[in-house]
Amino acid sequence: MEPKIVGTTLPVLELNMQPNETVFAEAGQLSWLSMAMQMKTGLQVGGQQGGFMGALGRALAGGTLFMTEYTAVGGPGLIAFSSKLPGQILPLEITPNTGYMVHRHGFMCATPGVQFSIGFQQRLGAGVFGGTGFTMQKLRGQGQAWVELHGEVVIYDLQPGNTLRVHPGQVGMFQEGMQFNIVTVPGIQNMFFGGSGLFLAALTGPGRVWLQSMAIQHLAHAIQEYLPKPGG
Repeated sequence: MEPKIVGTTLPVLELNMQPNETVFAEAGQLSWLSMAMQMKTGLQVGGQQGGFMGALGRALAGGTLFMTEYTAVGGPGLIAFSSKLPGQILPLEITPNTGYMVHRHGFMCATPGVQFSIGFQQRLGAGVFGGTGFTMQKLRGQGQAWVELHGEVVIYDLQPGNTLRVHPGQVGMFQEGMQFNIVTVPGIQNMFFGGSGLFLAALTGPGRVWLQSMAIQHLAHAIQEYLPKPGG
């Protein structure tokens, strides 16, 4: 398999695949594919485990209930997946000792052997994150995966005991095993007049964290005044 990331602002992941090579992705993620690519949609494609409950967990983590598996049959094949927002596509090497927690819209595709599941979920009250709470996706197992982060990506390597507090929508990805909590913004004035919301994500090392400069919540707020109003 030969992956290639094309473009800058809205990149595309192209995978040139040899016969019998397979990747899986969420339903609706596909952009284009060649005639040699065969599709199979189901709850447990790509070697996913957990049956219906596992699929339900993926849906709660921001994914789709059904997944689609793409296999090159009868010759080399080409398949492409496009990013949903301006940002970057990052390749990951998943091993039994190296897993990742990814933001709820981050998973793009992976090879069989990678397990995609819900990694963290906490409800933060009505009106926060559209009432859906804060959720992370978990990637474990063995294989290759690709994720998309929004905006520019900033990477920090945290030493043991070092803690970074981040707006939750800007947590793009971090290594599994890091200590992770949702904490309230300290101080009543900071909570209600600081303009950063009521909650922060606290990540404690050791480990690497990838932050994304574009939070979907910030984007939605920025364009809200330009959207058509009911009855307007």
